[in-house]
Amino acid sequence: MTVHTGWQGRFYEDFVVGDVYEHPLGRTVTTTDNIWFTLLTQNTAPLHFDHEYAKRTEFGKPLVNSAFTLALVTGQTVTDVSQNVFANLSWDGIRLPNPVFEGDTIHSRSTVEAVRESRSRPGLGLVTVSTTGYKQTGETVVEFTRTLLVYKRGHGPRAEGS
Repeated sequence: MTVHTGWQGRFYEDFVVGDVYEHPLGRTVTTTDNIWFTLLTQNTAPLHFDHEYAKRTEFGKPLVNSAFTLALVTGQTVTDVSQNVFANLSWDGIRLPNPVFEGDTIHSRSTVEAVRESRSRPGLGLVTVSTTGYKQTGETVVEFTRTLLVYKRGHGPRAEGS
């Protein structure tokens, strides 16, 4: 029998400018997701948790909290982009061109925009990716650029002797 190590994510050396990652996991957003996230973050906009209120808006139904959409799509990228993250440094240019509703299924993809070694931390490198989240119709629901510090191979918590 052969024992295979599970996927441990990319290290700094694995990122190549122009590479595109089609992230493998989609996620259907539920009413519970929307209400819990909205109330946990103390967002008091009834458009996200009051179905009767939402019926009277131009949407006619609850709109998914946009911060949830950003968090969900960021989470979908972890397996390919930030499994070996030291720290997120920024989310830039966040755009939300189309609404997300309860019942929509969200998928995402990321493109590597830039890589460079850290000038102050020799065991790390900076990686910048642009990410697009889209729903089952193909409509883009969120776009952003994220810059993060990623461990180099042999460094960080998984390195031998750490």
